[in-house]
Amino acid sequence: MLNLNDPKLFKTKNYINGQWCASDNQFAVMNPATMEEVAQTADAGPDEILRAIDCASEAFVSWRQQTAKQRSIILRRWYDLMLENIDDLALIMTLEQGKPLAESAAEIHYAGSFIEWFAEECKRAYGRTIPTYAGDRRLQTIKQPVGVVGCITPWNFPAAMLTRKAGPALAAGCSVVARPASETPLSALALCELAERAGLPPGVLNVVAGKDSYGMGLAMTQSDKVAKFTFTGSTGVGRKLMEQCASTIKRISLELGGNAPFLVFDDADLDKAVEACVATKFRNCGQTCVCTNRIYVQESVSQQFIDKLKARISQLKVGVGTEPGVDIGPMVNKRAVIQVQELVDDAQKKGAQLLLGGEGHSAGPCFYQPSLLVGVDHDMAIVREEIFGPVAAVQTFVTEEQAVAKANDTEYGLAAYFFSRDIGRITRVSEALDYGMVASNTGVFSTEIAPFGGIKQSGIGREGGAEGMDEYMEVKYHCIGGVDC
Repeated sequence: MLNLNDPKLFKTKNYINGQWCASDNQFAVMNPATMEEVAQTADAGPDEILRAIDCASEAFVSWRQQTAKQRSIILRRWYDLMLENIDDLALIMTLEQGKPLAESAAEIHYAGSFIEWFAEECKRAYGRTIPTYAGDRRLQTIKQPVGVVGCITPWNFPAAMLTRKAGPALAAGCSVVARPASETPLSALALCELAERAGLPPGVLNVVAGKDSYGMGLAMTQSDKVAKFTFTGSTGVGRKLMEQCASTIKRISLELGGNAPFLVFDDADLDKAVEACVATKFRNCGQTCVCTNRIYVQESVSQQFIDKLKARISQLKVGVGTEPGVDIGPMVNKRAVIQVQELVDDAQKKGAQLLLGGEGHSAGPCFYQPSLLVGVDHDMAIVREEIFGPVAAVQTFVTEEQAVAKANDTEYGLAAYFFSRDIGRITRVSEALDYGMVASNTGVFSTEIAPFGGIKQSGIGREGGAEGMDEYMEVKYHCIGGVDC
């Protein structure tokens, strides 16, 4: 059914201990753009997760003993294979997730960048020599892998969220058990095929897909063989998973929901601000944790900005991701469309003005028109909640202090954006915004070489950068006595 250059990348069985494993049950993977079935995939459950954990625990013993350079070579091969097969990987992603092919290809590049980065970074996991407190003793630290890592990854970035977790974990010497979202298991399974070709030993990376999200998550969080648990998804689910991890006091990192503000000051380059706003608002149909959610524009330039934003949004092409020139694909499912419509309806009932869109799209039941609302305020659900859809909601402010206060008025703290050409303001606002990541004068900031993560109820820990591998390593202190003997 898929016209792939390498049909062997189309995997529908789970990958446990280096083997492709069928299940008694299967579930359908659907293309949200066409509502057609892409595949029937093995439907695993808690028992398969536990078996994968046992295999990972055994594989960890030998994998951790590999030198950093040996692990680096395998990871580098994996990265090279990802780039060699980018067209196939992008097509698989578009068919199961819906995003345009160009976005899927960009995600494969992004996913590969974490494997490449940590293939190098693992050779720099340095310890320290500490100045001693006694003449007969020497003090040092070393970094060692935590052990088996359990991962749960989301549907919106099915390749990148796997590599952003598995990359540093494998580089550190950990073994991995991952459960991809049931909407998008095929991308993760295709990456397993390439990891195997790169020489990754059996049991070091395991991917187990299934519909029983609660049972599989509980198996991971409750297992005393899992030393570290990492999750990307909603704050509500993350909170429950964090509670489950408490019983075994395992290390956790959580990348959770966002409610990103986008501030436009009166000294901003409005054309660049509009382009950045569209890029960060409508990427992946607005379905990313760092998508702009609340747009604040200084009153003196608000009408200019809104006019330019409306014109730019009107140019976006909606359609099936495999069609040329498409900017906006479908939402993940019909339920997501309903949730966005409820937010738009609530805003209009409370006084917001709809300038564009505001309803589903003729392309199909999972599509929603790129939309623009103005006159929104903090009493509306669309401001308090994460939109996760292609709707831009604009409100105004008068002073810098007011803008920062509005931006910080949320339980979330993942990403924030602002536009200004005043260097003093850039410094003040970047320091005053209560977010783990702040971007000024750009709408794109994610990179493998910098830490990614939030504060407040947007998560714990960091992914990417030098900090990313520390999440998968323990620091061991060694005091050497008897040096004067």
